[in-house]
Amino acid sequence: MKIRNSALAGIALAATAALGLTACGGTTPAATGSASADAKVSGEITVYNAQHESMTKAWVEEFTKETGVKVILRQGKDTEMSNQIIQEGDKSPADVFITENSPAMTQVENAGLFADLTDEVKKQVPAEYRPSTNKWTGVAARSTVFVYNKEKLTEDKLPKSLSDLAGPEWKGRWGASPSGADFQAIVSAYLELKGEAETEKWLTAMKENFKGYQGNGAVMKAVNAGEIEGGVIYHYYYFGDQAKTGENSKNVASHYFKNQDPGAFVSVSGGGVLKSSKNKAAADAFLAFITGKKGQEQLQTGKDFEYTVGAGVASNDKLVPLAELQAPTVDSSKLNSKKVTELMTKAGLL
Repeated sequence: MKIRNSALAGIALAATAALGLTACGGTTPAATGSASADAKVSGEITVYNAQHESMTKAWVEEFTKETGVKVILRQGKDTEMSNQIIQEGDKSPADVFITENSPAMTQVENAGLFADLTDEVKKQVPAEYRPSTNKWTGVAARSTVFVYNKEKLTEDKLPKSLSDLAGPEWKGRWGASPSGADFQAIVSAYLELKGEAETEKWLTAMKENFKGYQGNGAVMKAVNAGEIEGGVIYHYYYFGDQAKTGENSKNVASHYFKNQDPGAFVSVSGGGVLKSSKNKAAADAFLAFITGKKGQEQLQTGKDFEYTVGAGVASNDKLVPLAELQAPTVDSSKLNSKKVTELMTKAGLL
């Protein structure tokens, strides 16, 4: 089945390893609930993590508390870690790989390195948040939004579609962070929905129109300061800042494109167990835990403001419900990060 997007200093409790990579994140407290797996597991697993570090740390701590399994957490970025896993092949020390965006999961899947999902995980996560191959699963989700400066743009002047930003009237008025995996996942969806020719045309126009920043947070800050009128980012940057001081979002509002537009794309954060895992039972149990009631409740009540996708647990009530986003249907197994990189490089965006 296809993913319907309506409906990537390690830590360990007893060991440490590091890749020297970083990723964005927040602070997530543990939540109450029951563990997802009754099976007895033991030993140690290594998780390559490109998700928000604080969220995964919370998952790790609670999983170890409930099962006794020690977890070595190696932190990095989506594509860097997927490339490392592929380079390591069946000798990879990773038992589990978690990402912020799904293209890196597809990259590892296409290399034939993931094991099949367990029935427990498939039961907990609806099919719309899993690729039809069932080689990995969604563990969280994030929506594409157009954040805009409320003093510079009124609702009637907002772009109706992501494609509108290619028009000459938007020259110099909007921004994005093209070098990040977040934006490249959005382009991957655009490619799947619109085709190569239209995507190349849009990227070429984007090069002429947009202002580039390093990171989604920097895009939002620029919008807030009035440097640009709007920017394409993921939803949780706004909510995360609002939950703190709001100093980087006080002049900002979020516009959801809806209408199955490419700009309404919902990116699934993935999790998968490596075929080469030396402790597959514990690795499967960890993936079942984070997609189960306890793990998803930690996501719901935490401060990362990502959408829940598993165990029937509702998302944080501050978020626009997934069902109301009118996101396009995108087959995650077809999100082609290699082709996206080629097209963005050709357009001069990378």
